Amino acid sequence: MKRLSILGATGSIGHSVRTLLADAPGLYEVEAVAGGRDVAALAETARALNARFAAIADPAAGRALAEALAGSGIASGAGPSALIEAAQREADVVVSAIVGVAGLAPTVAAFAPGRRIALANKECLVAAGTFFMAEAARQGTEVLPVDSEHNAIFQALEAGPRKAVEKITLTASGGPFRLKSREEIARAVPKDALKHPNWSMGAKITIDSATLMNKGLELIEAMHLFALPPERFDAVVHPESVVHGLVSFVDGSVTAGLAMPDMCVPIAHCLAFPDRIVTSCRRLDLVALGRLTFEAPDEARFPALALARAAMAADGVAATILNAANEVAVAAYLEGRIGFYGITDTVAATLDRINGGPAPASVADAMEADAQARRAAAVLLPKFSAKAS
Repeated sequence: MKRLSILGATGSIGHSVRTLLADAPGLYEVEAVAGGRDVAALAETARALNARFAAIADPAAGRALAEALAGSGIASGAGPSALIEAAQREADVVVSAIVGVAGLAPTVAAFAPGRRIALANKECLVAAGTFFMAEAARQGTEVLPVDSEHNAIFQALEAGPRKAVEKITLTASGGPFRLKSREEIARAVPKDALKHPNWSMGAKITIDSATLMNKGLELIEAMHLFALPPERFDAVVHPESVVHGLVSFVDGSVTAGLAMPDMCVPIAHCLAFPDRIVTSCRRLDLVALGRLTFEAPDEARFPALALARAAMAADGVAATILNAANEVAVAAYLEGRIGFYGITDTVAATLDRINGGPAPASVADAMEADAQARRAAAVLLPKFSAKAS
C-alpha cells in the first residue's frame, strides 16, 4: 500500500483525489492533508480519508482545527511550519495542489529521494522553474504533471525519443469569452468570467482561463517540465477540451493525448504511474461528441498569452514577476477593483516597471522577487481601476 499526502486537500484537485481513492480502495493510505482557511472542510476531509496529520495554513485556525478533530486521533497543526511538516511526513506520493506561489515552499520541502510529486501547482514552475527542476533532480525526486495538458504531453512523449520532438502544442478551451468581442469582454464582471464552459475549478484559475493567462503560464511550465527551448512550444484553442496536448515529431507524425475534461484522468495517471488503475472517470465517446474544432488564439482580445510568451522568451526573473503581478491583479478583479483588461494592463505595467534579473536560484530568491512584483503591482492597480479596455 502506498502512502499519500495531499497539499491543497480541500480544493478541486483534492476532491478529485478523494474520488480516485474511493475508486481504488486498499491501494493508498493518507498520511497528511493540508488546506488554507476552511477548517470545517479540512477536518471533514481528514476524517473521511483517515489521515494521520492535518495542517491548516491560517495560523489563527489551529485551535479550531484541533477542536474539529477532537477524538479522531488525527494530529494537527497550523501556519507555515505545519504545511512544511505535512509536506515532509513519510509518503511515497505528495500531491501538490496549493493554489499560487504559496505552494512553492511546501512543495520543495516535500522533495526526498525516491518520492513522487504529483504537481498540480503551476506557479512552482512559473516562479522558480529552473531551480525547482534542478533541485528535484538533485534530491532524486520524481515530478509528474497533474495539469491535464502537461500530463497528456508526458504520455504522448513516450511515442518517440526527446531528440525527435519538433513541437509541443498545448490546447486551450478559449474560456467563457472565446466568441465575445473585445468590447464585450471589457465589460465582463467576475460572475461572467467564472462561468467556464468545460472545467470546474477554483476562482483564480478560472479567471486565468478567461484571460488565457492560464495557457501562458502553462507554456512556461511546459518549457521547464520538458526541457525544450521556448520556440518549440505552441498553443491552440480547442473548445471541446478533449485533445489536451500534442507532440509533433520530426518525421511528420503527431501523437495526441485525449480524454474527457475531467481532472480525475491525469491525477489517476500520476498516482499509479507506470501502472494504471480502474477509475470512474468519464469515458470519451468520439461518436457522441461528433466533432473536434481548433482555432488560433486571438492575442488582441487575449493579450495575456503574448505577455507570457515574452516572459518565457526573456527567461530570468520575468516569469516570476508575471505570475506575481497576475495573482495581485486577479484578486483585485474578483473584488471589483479593476476591469477585466485591468488584469493584463497591470501585469504589463509591472513587467515594464521592474528591471530583469537572473532566474531565482532558491525558494528565498523566488519569494523575494514575488514580493517585489506584488508591491509594484499594488502601486499600479489604481491606474486601471476605471479602465475597461
